[in-house]
Amino acid sequence: MTSPLKFDVGELLNAQGADALPEQRTQTGPSPERIGVEMIAIPQGEELTVEATLTPLGAGVLVDANVSGQLTGECSRCLKELHPDLNLHVTQVFAADESFVSGDGPEDGDEGSGDEIPEIEDDELDLLQAVIDEAGLSLPFAPVCEDGCEIDTPEGVTTGISGEKEEDKVDPRWAGLEKFL
Repeated sequence: MTSPLKFDVGELLNAQGADALPEQRTQTGPSPERIGVEMIAIPQGEELTVEATLTPLGAGVLVDANVSGQLTGECSRCLKELHPDLNLHVTQVFAADESFVSGDGPEDGDEGSGDEIPEIEDDELDLLQAVIDEAGLSLPFAPVCEDGCEIDTPEGVTTGISGEKEEDKVDPRWAGLEKFL
């Protein structure tokens, strides 16, 4: 199984002069793992399309990519199955060696700070972690039906105290606040 989030950049890193121009690449394939949040995500194996611009930066590569696919989840109100489209934009720099940004080695003390630049391994870069991070920031934690739920209130949930007239109904969660009015 080949991940559409992996790009071979060996030729791009070795390009010099006029050959070191940005490249446009489009790859389609199965998602290498589940990407998303608890209630909605791209399941593992679901088809992803990645349209990327790879720009050589000497000892690194800038990736500017649009990732699209089909999400699977459920509405947090009515629990109906949802299948909206996923459209994420990811921008990430990858380093071909440790001295790409700082000019120094790993003794900079930056390890574990979250500011590390992912490295290109065996002339291949992997956008998976950048896409997972962007999905976690972009996808809703409590997705709902796009056109509104078919049922307003799930079965078994009451909106007031039984026996009250419609206009006199007070949500029981707020009933204790009446004494302050």
